[in-house]
Amino acid sequence: MATLAIKIPKWDIEEETGYKPFTTFWQDFSIADTYGLQAIQDTFNRAFDAWKDNYKYLTELVLVLNHKIFHHYVEKGTEEENEKASLYNELWNKANDYALENLQGEQADYFYHLTD
Repeated sequence: MATLAIKIPKWDIEEETGYKPFTTFWQDFSIADTYGLQAIQDTFNRAFDAWKDNYKYLTELVLVLNHKIFHHYVEKGTEEENEKASLYNELWNKANDYALENLQGEQADYFYHLTD
């Protein structure tokens, strides 16, 4: 039986911004990357449905999706990678728009501070 080696790239957001991730979203989406567009969509659906009402988790989800767009579009440039970047962009738009429409007060401040 063949085994599939999954390489999870380092998410260097802490070094870049000082923000320390607390979810497994980066790892979850990195695993989904290995299996393709449907796996990415499924991972998003589960994460968004479970965590959209938690502003800190929603914020980190938006951050991860944004970085995944860059990771696939800029670093690779192949048709497959650009398709992943395009999907991540659609998912980012959905999560970001939800946050903009639903977060208020301190929750919105938290979101804007981290995603600015």
